Amino acid sequence: MRQPVVSIGECLIDLIAPAGTDLLQATDLHVRDGGAPANVAVALSRLGVPSRMLAVVGDDAWGERLRARLARESVDISTVRIASEEPTTVAFAWADARGDGHFRLHRNADRLLAPADVTEDTIGQAEAIVVGSVAMSEEPSRSAVLSALRHATDRGIPVVVDLNIRLAPGMSMDDVRMNAQALMTSATVVKLSVDDARALWGASSIEETNAALDRYDPAMAVITDGGRGAALRTPGGLIRRDVFHVESVEPTGAGDAFTAAFIYRLIANSWRRADEDDLMFAMAAGAIATMRPGAMDSVPTVAEIDAFLADKRS
Repeated sequence: MRQPVVSIGECLIDLIAPAGTDLLQATDLHVRDGGAPANVAVALSRLGVPSRMLAVVGDDAWGERLRARLARESVDISTVRIASEEPTTVAFAWADARGDGHFRLHRNADRLLAPADVTEDTIGQAEAIVVGSVAMSEEPSRSAVLSALRHATDRGIPVVVDLNIRLAPGMSMDDVRMNAQALMTSATVVKLSVDDARALWGASSIEETNAALDRYDPAMAVITDGGRGAALRTPGGLIRRDVFHVESVEPTGAGDAFTAAFIYRLIANSWRRADEDDLMFAMAAGAIATMRPGAMDSVPTVAEIDAFLADKRS
């Protein structure tokens, strides 16, 4: 029996502004199940990868809704803890004129994830763990992530880091950079966007992001740049490809679909070095996700990705 990939961090409700509006203009908001690690957990499950969520939700209707949704998607929720002291976390999302997604996070129950939640039973001999920088922005969730990184490193479990930079109240950019460095030091794979790199190092392109990564030299890295392309960092150089041209509906969750699809390919390759085909498979997953309302609702299956790629090659 294959071990699950364990996604660690925020499991929340997205409140998404309709297409073409932001929070200043929106007169209504779409309620969706989300949170980057939770989206990855669902996306992996749809790709046929055993998936487990390690998170905290509130003892409220939204927490119940999220647990039920994950269970319907065949994600193991035995390690999704219910907390009575905080409500379920919410995030506001909208797209700018370029179509890039933006988020404002209001952290509540998710930040209560604690080192005690990270045990041999919760992670054990996982196929891999997926962590992000949001959970690093407050305690005790920061300590929980650091505990998970130590556990994975000690046991040789691959670590996938999605930087997903969000500046929390009271945090400085120096704090954010220190957290990012702690994550990348333990990473088997680093996934980041140009927007993340812009916040961290002032980069404004895939090439500048790749150059900024030189100081950390991650074993493997993928860089996304919204509708402008994506790239795979390899020992032989940078493999960059333009995005697939599709009729985009909403960007929320597209990056998470990309991450899950890339993990799927790495598992199939027994975590050997990735290549252009792996990048294109992940990019196809992200493109499909933009064609549907996000976030969990948008992530595709293997059959859908294969059909999409076959159509683009014909």
